[in-house]
Parts: sequence; C-alpha cells; structure tokens
Amino acid sequence: MAFIERNVASDGKRVMTVEQFRRWLMTAFDTNGDGRISKAELRRAVRLTGGLFASWSSGQAFKFADTNHDGFIDEKEFINLAQFADKHFNVMITR
Repeated sequence: MAFIERNVASDGKRVMTVEQFRRWLMTAFDTNGDGRISKAELRRAVRLTGGLFASWSSGQAFKFADTNHDGFIDEKEFINLAQFADKHFNVMITR
C-alpha cells in the first residue's frame, strides 16, 4: 500500500482522494479479485483499520453504498462508499 500518501488532517483523519480510497480498498481487501467489494470484504476492512463496531459500521456503509442491492459495491458505487467513509469513518475524502 505504498502508493497512498500518509496525509493526516489536523483532526486526525486520513486524507485521500476518491481514487486513492478505491485503490486502497481494491488492493488490500478485494480478496477474490473480482473488482467489487462484498459485505464480508468491507467488514474486514473496517475491522482491520480499527473501526469500532465493525460489523454494524460496515453494514451501515454497505446499505448506503450498494444502491442496486446486488450484494456488492462496484465501480459505480465507490463514490457512495467514499461519501459514507468521509462522514462516518476516520477518513477525509478530497476531490
């Protein structure tokens, strides 16, 4: 994950662009390499990054992001997940 700059805002949030966020998730947590994030993969990401209540938090994020309700977060839905992460997780998403 060396491609992500370790920018941190004054409030302690990790700062990254939507593209950096997408690449980080896909590289580190898309375990089956299908180009989508499943609920289990997102739960693992939240848990490993120190998120409290990982199952609940990832479930809420998943409901928000998976707008077509197919059980995966795909390319078109990453912006939804980025918006949720910016608001509820320790991440600041920039444009």
